Amino acid sequence: MINEKPQRIVVIGAGIVGASFAYHLASKGAQVTVVEAQGIASGVTGTSFAWINTSCTGPDPIAALRGGAIAAYRRLETQVPGLTVRWHGALSYGTPDGRVSPASILIDRSRIAQLEPHLRQPPEQALYEPAQGALDAVAATHALLAVAQALGATVRTHTPVLGFTVQDARVTGVKTAAGVIEADVIVLAAGTGTAALAAQLGASLPIHASPAIFMRYKAPPGLVRGIISSHAMEVRQNADGTLLAAEDYVDEAPENQPAAMARRAASAIRNELEGADAIALELACVGLRPMPFDGVPIIGYLPQVEGAYVCAMHPGVVLAAIVGQLASEEIVDGQPASALEACRPARFQA
Repeated sequence: MINEKPQRIVVIGAGIVGASFAYHLASKGAQVTVVEAQGIASGVTGTSFAWINTSCTGPDPIAALRGGAIAAYRRLETQVPGLTVRWHGALSYGTPDGRVSPASILIDRSRIAQLEPHLRQPPEQALYEPAQGALDAVAATHALLAVAQALGATVRTHTPVLGFTVQDARVTGVKTAAGVIEADVIVLAAGTGTAALAAQLGASLPIHASPAIFMRYKAPPGLVRGIISSHAMEVRQNADGTLLAAEDYVDEAPENQPAAMARRAASAIRNELEGADAIALELACVGLRPMPFDGVPIIGYLPQVEGAYVCAMHPGVVLAAIVGQLASEEIVDGQPASALEACRPARFQA
């Protein structure tokens, strides 16, 4: 843990997690530089379903962290112009994973039909979670970085990290093609690239790239009011009418590639929703989520070298706001967050 207040912090990664770090750190007066190998939100952030929920299957070692996710986004909406969450709630029914949250309400068919009038055959019952919502993760990332820049942060896109400078077992800078960016603290928030960066600092983090299918359709506005997660489909709609859908990745067989999955998903959506006949596919791709081996986020200082803070987690969009807030307090104020204790990188040391 760093005892003295750091002045220069380099955040590696300009997805929504890195953007949340940048905003919260800059808000605390740190001199922040964001370094991104590609463009803003060019990684998994751009292919996220971005459902802000607190649901979990089985025991949850990060229940306290997950429980603060919605409130953290509510705060950000009041602080960051352009960051807007659509708090229209979520309906779940007929799904095999058993996701549930303390806020779940069991509702009947008539109430379901009121909430989602375009469902052709509303189920007898569904779980309704009115506090949940969704956001445009790409727009939110840009909004967070814009405010961070207004607070003095620098954002360098298309700037791959080539390595680090280390002196007396402490990180002192980040190497790029344009030179070394000096730093008191670095934050590794590069999604699936985080493990390779940590390895350059002597840390072995078991993070794998977990694939999921992300689909986007052009659709009539107002087709879906909230979020629907059922046996047939997982869909939501943006304010501009764009219909988003997500499916689990199955395998590399031709019939399970994104385009084929998107055709089947479109057929299911048309069967389930009145007025969906005209939906047209705009994008179908695989998103790679950074998934720690044990399923628990990896957040905190690396024990191998001083001054290196890491953040790798799924669900990244859900936890970005609360983790950015708590981690900035740890880094700048030196205040350990009890909600992050289960997430420490040291748990992977032999």
